[in-house]
Amino acid sequence: MNYKIVIRVLGFLLLFLSASMLLPIPFSLYYGDSDYIALLISAGISFLFGSIAFIGFQEKRDMRPKEGFAIVTFGWIVLSAFGSLPFLLSGTIPSVTDAFFETMSGFSTTGSTILTDIEILPHGILFWRSLTHWIGGMGIIVLSIAILPFLGVGGMQLFKAEVPGPIADKLKPRVTETAKILWGVYLIFTIAETILLMLGGMTLFDALTHTFGTMATGGFSTKNGSVGSFNSAYIDYVIIVFMIIAGTNFSLHYSLFRGKFKAFHKNQEFRFFIFLIIAGTFVIGIDTYMNDYSTIAEAVRKTLFQVVAIITTTGYGTADYEQWAVSSQVILFMLMFIGGCAGSTGGGMKVMRVFVLFKFIYSEIVRLLHPQAVVRVRIGSYSIDRKVMTNIAGFFVAVTLLSAFGTLALTFMGIDLVTSLGCVAASINNIGPGLNLVGPTDNYAFLPDAAKWLLAFLMIIGRLEVFTVIILFSPSYWHK
Repeated sequence: MNYKIVIRVLGFLLLFLSASMLLPIPFSLYYGDSDYIALLISAGISFLFGSIAFIGFQEKRDMRPKEGFAIVTFGWIVLSAFGSLPFLLSGTIPSVTDAFFETMSGFSTTGSTILTDIEILPHGILFWRSLTHWIGGMGIIVLSIAILPFLGVGGMQLFKAEVPGPIADKLKPRVTETAKILWGVYLIFTIAETILLMLGGMTLFDALTHTFGTMATGGFSTKNGSVGSFNSAYIDYVIIVFMIIAGTNFSLHYSLFRGKFKAFHKNQEFRFFIFLIIAGTFVIGIDTYMNDYSTIAEAVRKTLFQVVAIITTTGYGTADYEQWAVSSQVILFMLMFIGGCAGSTGGGMKVMRVFVLFKFIYSEIVRLLHPQAVVRVRIGSYSIDRKVMTNIAGFFVAVTLLSAFGTLALTFMGIDLVTSLGCVAASINNIGPGLNLVGPTDNYAFLPDAAKWLLAFLMIIGRLEVFTVIILFSPSYWHK
């Protein structure tokens, strides 16, 4: 392990974090809050440690995959640790455990919160809270499309034949250029949604914070009632559209900007993603129209919003889905694990992996019926390599086992089974709201500290594609 490279890069991330902490200050001053002091001090502390790490650990050798794994994982941990300083120094979240949990939830774009009354917080802190989403969301895009393939992990291998534009095999030599392209696409959508939300009556502050939560599929809101507080069909549908955009592979958006309008239609993962949204909305919508809402328009709007919010792992809410039928809640619970598309800001297993698993099951059924047949799992004209299938199967097993162990650990802490399942599913899939005591109208404040640290660990595991974090626990990783 070349520790100098790791520390130097972590130092650069802290310098970036320090600059980011200055962005909420204008809002703090405009609204007459005093939290700008805590933001300034936090920026100074981050700048000091970042400068020491970046300047004091010069290294000319290239980064290898071993260092890459450490940077990817410890980068999120360091950002969350220093990113919690504004909460601690302002006194809005005095507990170290709670502050780290809230910040990790932000950077991992999970959206779980320990705050019981969001609207009493000063504007600078609220802006910083949502900004952690936006930073983490773009970070995972660059990781999943540009960096993780270089390390040999992630789901982008499946797009080598299907996705035009910046794909894994073309991006390895020019990660910097790729990052600039992706940042540009991300910024364009951010500006567009902010303008549209302001046209719907939101202030610049609310429009920006909710755009950060949407584009990062995070879910932090400035309102206790989330998006539902605005009670606007226009705002709901704007956020629905941009949640779908954020849950879609960003390579496809880049292709669209290059004039390749058929990229979405040709992409089987995107088509399956849209099918799941339509199917989920249709099935749950029938139930909500019959039992919860008086008009078809309201049932469609509320149901579509919640289905999209869950499958993209955004976690925003306009309705309390725990009041819906159990069958509808089960469908939403299943959508939690599916998540968004590979190469998106969404969490979960990713639509592509689920799509491939379905195709693999079908191929095995065909193989049983026709033992002599040569059956291949294909995505379009691309035959999926056996190594990729092994990776997907291993990922599915790892997520299942981690979910089971996490749920078991929470039950040992005295938390009921349904709440434990909801906590783990919401954390490892980076969703935010779960089930029962951590449902869409609740929070995580009541959990013991040990549970919060466990869930924060599951957040980073889910955000970084499981194996990226787990590999650090292998003794052979640390050997020469």
